[in-house]
This record gives sequence, structure tokens and C-alpha cells, in this order.
Amino acid sequence: MTDPSILLAICATFLLAGFVKGVVGLGLPTISLALLTAVLGLPQAMALLLVPSFATNLWQALAGGNALSILRRNWQFFTLATLTVWIGALSLSRLDTNVLAGLLGLILVVYAVLNLAGLRFTVPAARQPWVGSLFGATNGVLTGMTGSFVVPGVMYLQATGMPRDALVQAMGILFVLSTAALAVALGGNGLLNATLGAQSAIALLPAIAGMVIGQKVRGHLSEARFRTVLFSALLALGLYLLPNLAG
Repeated sequence: MTDPSILLAICATFLLAGFVKGVVGLGLPTISLALLTAVLGLPQAMALLLVPSFATNLWQALAGGNALSILRRNWQFFTLATLTVWIGALSLSRLDTNVLAGLLGLILVVYAVLNLAGLRFTVPAARQPWVGSLFGATNGVLTGMTGSFVVPGVMYLQATGMPRDALVQAMGILFVLSTAALAVALGGNGLLNATLGAQSAIALLPAIAGMVIGQKVRGHLSEARFRTVLFSALLALGLYLLPNLAG
């Protein structure tokens, strides 16, 4: 039976993560992973994000009418980002999960610093097939190891120069495919059970509630300032997890 305090922590985490996604359009898996890893451990945090992440990103992947053109243009990236998740997930049963939590901390630090610094790069269209393959494979392996979908996948999608609406939809496609692949990989490694599945389903409700609240707040809050606070918080959480890399 689930400890009520754990269930409360899960619901509070996804309420906050949903709120962040509602305001800035992304961040639900990242926020939930960072907080729940510190409380419950990395494998459990990865399992708990599955239902909320899949459900809240599905509409983002389907909305906009650009899905087919995005997939045609970036099929190498999406294919490798999906198929290599299982490779990274093998480490969950073979390596010290504290070290993997430290790797998640490193990813959060890199992601936060890049965004706070406003660093951007571009990939010319002629190089996108092989660069996308490299970034996709790297993103998939890191997703399997840490549950984080964003580095370096989101950076690559930003670098392709697609319009804002198409970029949002492309990120939704990446997150949905990565979540589905992660669910298969966790199940195949015996890290997904009925209790975690039920808790993940319960977490969907506060995640949606948080998104609704966040969307209402979006119109009354400077997104630039909020993103600064968000990435500063992620930097702090990453630095908290980072010492685990030492084992």
C-alpha cells in the first residue's frame, strides 16, 4: 500500500511540474525527475513520469498540422532517439543508480547553463541527416539512463531553424516517442510494476491541474523572468544531484 506522504509528494511534484509546462510549454519531465529522484530514487522517478508525460505531450505532438513534414525532415533523428533508449536503460540494472542520478544532475546543469546564457547554434540543412542521427542516438541513450528527454535533443531541434509552432510540435513528438520507448525499456528491465503504474496514472490529475493553472498565469507573468527562475532552480537541483557522480 502506498504511503500517503509519498503519494502527497508525487501529487505536489506533478502539480508544480504541470504548472511549469503550462507557463513555458515544457519542463514537466525535467521538473518531476529532478524532484522525485532526490526523494524516491531515479528508476522510480522515471516510472512515475510515464503517464503524465505521455498524456500531456500527445496533444502537443498532434496539434499544428506539421507532424508529417516534421517526421519526413527529421526521421533519422526521431528513429535513433527512440530505438536507442533501451541501450541506456540497460545501465539501470547494471550501474549504481546514484551515479546515474549524478549524470542526471550533470544534464540539468548543462541544460540550465545553456538556457541562462542564451547560447544557440545552428545546423545547416545539408548536415542535418548525419548530425540529427548523432544527436538522436545520444539523446536516446541518455533518456534510457536518466529519463531526461531534453539534452541534446531539444538543442538539436532548436538548431534546425524550424518555425516556433513547428518546433513546439517537434518537441512534443520527441517527448511522446521517448516516453513510449522508456516505458517499454523500463518494463523489459523489470523496473515498472503495477504500483508504479497506478501512481503514475494518479499523477496525471495534478499534472493537468497544474497545466491549467499555468496557462492562466502565462498571460499575467513575464515568460522571460519565469524562465530565468525556472532554469536557476534546475541549476540548483542539478548541482544537488551532481555529487552522486563520484559514487
